[in-house]
Amino acid sequence: MSKPIFNNAASGLPAGWTIKLGDSPVIGTAIHSGSDVGRACQSLMCIPDPDRLREEDPFTEHFIADFPTQIIVHRSRFQVDLNRAREAAVYRSPDQSWGLHVWREPPAEDIVDESLAFHDAFYGELRRVLADVERRYGRFVLVDVHSYNHRRAGPKAAPASQGGAPDINIGTFSMDRARWAQVVDAFTEALSGQDYNGEPIDVRENVSFQGKGEQTRFVHANFPKTGCAIAVEFKKIFMDEWSGEPDWAAIERLRAMLGSTVPVLEAALRGMT
Repeated sequence: MSKPIFNNAASGLPAGWTIKLGDSPVIGTAIHSGSDVGRACQSLMCIPDPDRLREEDPFTEHFIADFPTQIIVHRSRFQVDLNRAREAAVYRSPDQSWGLHVWREPPAEDIVDESLAFHDAFYGELRRVLADVERRYGRFVLVDVHSYNHRRAGPKAAPASQGGAPDINIGTFSMDRARWAQVVDAFTEALSGQDYNGEPIDVRENVSFQGKGEQTRFVHANFPKTGCAIAVEFKKIFMDEWSGEPDWAAIERLRAMLGSTVPVLEAALRGMT
C-alpha cells in the first residue's frame, strides 16, 4: 500500500514537489516535469513561455505513474534547476541555458537565495527519503526520468539522425558501472525487448546524454554502496516539441513500458550478492 501523497510549499509559492511513498526499493523521479515560476521571478523573466516549455520535460511525471515511490518536482528548472550543482542551479547567462536569454534583468540576491534554499531543501528531503528506503531494503534503484529535443533545427526541419538520438537514452556516467551491471543490464534489456509503433524501441547507453546530472551524482556520492541512480532520457517522440502538444497514446505506451521495469529492477536488486 502506498502512503499518502504530500506536498512541500516554500515561501507561499505553489507546492514545490510531490512525493508518494510506496513499499518498494524502486523510485521514479521527474524533477524537470514542472513549469511553476514564482511571481517575483515571472516579472523578471523575458523568455517566452513556448521556449521555456521546450527546454522543460513536460509529461515526464506520467512515465513514472506506475512506480511505487514517485518524486515529482513542480518548480520550473528556469527558476532553479535541481539537476545542476547548487552553484549553477540558477541560470545567470545564456551559455547556461541553451543560448536562451532568461532574465530581463538579473534577479536580486534574495530571489536567488530563495531558489538556492529550494535546491537545498529538495536535496535534504531526497536524502531523508533515500535513507529510509535504504534502511528498509538495504539497496535501492532511483530511475531519474527526463526528456530531450530532437528537432532543434525547427518544426519543419529534419529531426536529429537516429544514430545519435536513441528513443531512450540511459545515462550511467556517475555510477560504479561494474557494481551495478546486473541492475542496469536487466533494466536495459527489459526496455529493449519492447515495441513502439510496431518496431523495437531504440534503447542505448550514454549516446546523446551520459547521465552527468546532479541528482544521479548526489545518489552515488551519498549512497555509494547501496544506491543505483539511472538517468533515463526519452526522446520527445511523445509530443510535438515546438507546439507542446502531447500524444497521449504515445505517453501511455511509454508509461507502460517503463512501469514494466519495476519488477525487473526489484528482482535484480534481490539477486545481488
